[in-house]
Parts: sequence; C-alpha cells; structure tokens
Amino acid sequence: MTTSIDEMPQVMGADGEFHAQDEAVDLSGTTIEGWVALGFFWVLGATVFYQFFTRYVMNDSAAWTEEIARYLLIAVVFMGATIGVVKNNHIQVDFFYRFMPKPVSRVLATVVDVLRIAFFAAAAVLTVLMMLKLGSNSRMTMVDLPMNWVYGVCLLGFAAMAFRSVQVALFHRRRGYTVLERPESSMDDR
Repeated sequence: MTTSIDEMPQVMGADGEFHAQDEAVDLSGTTIEGWVALGFFWVLGATVFYQFFTRYVMNDSAAWTEEIARYLLIAVVFMGATIGVVKNNHIQVDFFYRFMPKPVSRVLATVVDVLRIAFFAAAAVLTVLMMLKLGSNSRMTMVDLPMNWVYGVCLLGFAAMAFRSVQVALFHRRRGYTVLERPESSMDDR
C-alpha cells in the first residue's frame, strides 16, 4: 500500500511556517517506582551540579559529593530495574520459542516467570542477611551515615522487583501467554 504526499501529515503550512502540535502528556500510567527513580535522579543531578560548581567555579571541591552521587546512582539503577520488571522488557531470548511446540513453550515461559520471582526474592533475602551482618558498624567513607541506608535502597528495589514479578506472572497466567511466546505482544495489551 502506497501513501501519496497529500495523505501524509503536513507540518509546513501554506504560509511557509512550521506547524506542529505535541501530543498531550499522560503520566497516569507512571508507577510509584518511576516517581521514586525520578526523585533519586533529580537529587543525583543536583548533587553532581553542586560538585561541578564547587570544583570548577569555587575551586574548592566538596569531597562528599562523589560518594553520595555514587550511592544515588545505585538507587536510580535499582528503582529503574523495577520499572523494567513492571514493563516486562528486560533482556530475553525468544528465538527458540518460535520453534518449540506451544505446550512446551508455555511450560518454559512459566518456569521463567517462577525463576524470576525466586531470583529477586532470594536477592532480597541475601540483602537482608548482609545488612544484619554489617549492623550499624559499617559507615560511609566521607559522610558519617550507615552503609545500610544504601543497602536498604537495594533491598527495596529487590523486594519491589519480586513483588512486580509476581504481578507479571499472574498477568501472564490470566492472559495465557507471555512475551517470550508472542514477542509482538507487550504488557500494555491488557
């Protein structure tokens, strides 16, 4: 099917001016993890800006900013990974699913969902065990705060990923197939 030039959307008006309208921004589908990640990101941005300002403008670098920026980046990554679980768009290989019989691919896709839940739950438990072992003795290098705050964010991320993995697995069960079985589908096909 070919499209003529007349059928295509026009951005240049008869007056020779550029006419384009942006679509309305809809943030209603943004998860709580998305907002938390955005908050950490903005705090990270402010910290890095402060570091830049003190180093290059004031010529007296604030020593704490590099360490705090590193920990904020960890927080952004763990919350961002949770968004990936919610959208079910982490790296996956669906090549072999195209050649398997449907019942076999369904069983394997369910096993993948169960293993994902088990992995994130185990990571959360291991993070708790590590935090208990460290106790309150382990402190940050430049800022006198407990390292368990950083590990607590990691724990929150792993727990959120485990919870969201359960939700994704239940959605796959209700729907009857996963993205592995039908790569053209997405979590938005509700």
